[in-house]
Amino acid sequence: MLLLFRWGIFLLACLFLWWQLRADKGTQALQVLQALPGDAPALRLMGLALLLVPVNWGIEARKWRCLVHGLEPVGAWRAFTATIAGTSIGLVTPNRTGEFLGRVLFLAPGNRVPGGFATALGSIAQFVITMLAGGTALVLLMVFAHPMPWPDGWYSVALVSLTTLVAAGTLLLYLFPALLRQVLISLPLLRRLERASAVLNSYEMRELVVILAWSALRYMVFTLQFLLLCRAFHVGVPTSVTLLVIPVVYLVATLVPTVLLTELGVRGSTALAFFAPLGAAHGPVLLATTALWAINLVLPAILGSFILVMARIRTNDRVVP
Repeated sequence: MLLLFRWGIFLLACLFLWWQLRADKGTQALQVLQALPGDAPALRLMGLALLLVPVNWGIEARKWRCLVHGLEPVGAWRAFTATIAGTSIGLVTPNRTGEFLGRVLFLAPGNRVPGGFATALGSIAQFVITMLAGGTALVLLMVFAHPMPWPDGWYSVALVSLTTLVAAGTLLLYLFPALLRQVLISLPLLRRLERASAVLNSYEMRELVVILAWSALRYMVFTLQFLLLCRAFHVGVPTSVTLLVIPVVYLVATLVPTVLLTELGVRGSTALAFFAPLGAAHGPVLLATTALWAINLVLPAILGSFILVMARIRTNDRVVP
């Protein structure tokens, strides 16, 4: 059954990539890429963005390793391969919520369910950073009177208010995981996992702040990647403004639910909605968005699919470093 699951994820990932690349946004981005001159500065910027991919996922692997350390020690390489394997499942699940499934397979069987709760805590930390950075950037865009994709300031105020409420509530649950546990086990579907969810009671505030710091560092890495790609493809928006727009794009794209065949379209449409009013060219924005999606998600997911198929997945509780 486990082997069937692993091969099923591999085939679904391949199908997902085929559909995304033949979609309108992917086709438009490829057409723009063919028309671009291959100048050396642009290639250097793209190369630097590509070099940051292992940094991005290395930080995420470090986060996960810290989170599951109380359950079992996981070596740095195994944590990295588990994290990359998780991207293949995340690629074919809504808002990449399935990433934890690929990771916990690399834990001992008895630790997989508690490991899922620990992994979810890391995702919450990343979500908090996205909300805080996006809300702050949106306020700054409003203060400096940059044009928005909506007619007046009320929409912006509503989005800032929603973001503040969501960020505050999520941060509260993150910093007090025992409270989060009580909320989770109050749900009928999760009540039977009360024992496994006890792992959430084991984290100290200091550990949670460290995980939040790792999440902020990772956020800065993939923001820098997007900035580099925007400069490489000549989006046409000043760097200072781009650094404010990117967190808002991440914010809205995170709040909008995505499913298997719509993620690239949502990402491209969201980026266009905020960059176009600033005078950005449509083609380069789509290309930068597609390139970021390809190097940060597609390449790791392809590698993760092979890892998931080839890796030694334990069927007993023997610890492997």
